[in-house]
Amino acid sequence: MTPTITAFAQSPDRGQGQARDMRVRWALEEVGQPYDVRLVSFDEMKQPPHLALHPFGQIPTYEKGDLALFESGAIVLHVAQSHPGLLPEDANAQARAVMWIFAALNTVEPPIVEWEQARYHEPDRPWHQARLSLLEKRICVRPEQLSRRLGAADWLDGTFSAGDLLMVTVLRRLEGSGMVEEHPNLARYVARGKGRPAYQHAFAAQLAVFTASQG
Repeated sequence: MTPTITAFAQSPDRGQGQARDMRVRWALEEVGQPYDVRLVSFDEMKQPPHLALHPFGQIPTYEKGDLALFESGAIVLHVAQSHPGLLPEDANAQARAVMWIFAALNTVEPPIVEWEQARYHEPDRPWHQARLSLLEKRICVRPEQLSRRLGAADWLDGTFSAGDLLMVTVLRRLEGSGMVEEHPNLARYVARGKGRPAYQHAFAAQLAVFTASQG
């Protein structure tokens, strides 16, 4: 059975692979699982049919048979557990891969999202610059720590896993800020993830949605 995911009909990121359906697309591409996409507008996301799938009115969602999921991390983990290719076979290595999933979403991403919100939604507030500086200091700690842990390795824990997939998508949110680029091994790590064929296919699929919406 082919799963169906939801994505923005008109993504705020203009097809640059930052919307969270990108994570799910990438995971499905990595394991070779075909999928369908149902595009939803911002208005549709707040209507009862979509809220029945995602109570917070966001994307992505995942449906396959009688299973419906929301939250990109939960969906990626389900995909990884249901197909070979995104989790190691060794039980301890699997546990560490799941650990990195949580680290990406719970430790590294939250201050980045807060920083993004401050940049785009609070520029006219008198405390804007002071708040940005504070958030940037909070963010910069994590790439530095992650860089030290990664060292000269290609991936976070041996082979590429769902933990790397999510960490790369989180770090991509800092592209152009210099906060990742100042750590060359981390910049190479992100580039390595973006260079994977499955990432390229997922990115092209998301970009195609934006391109079609402009036509």
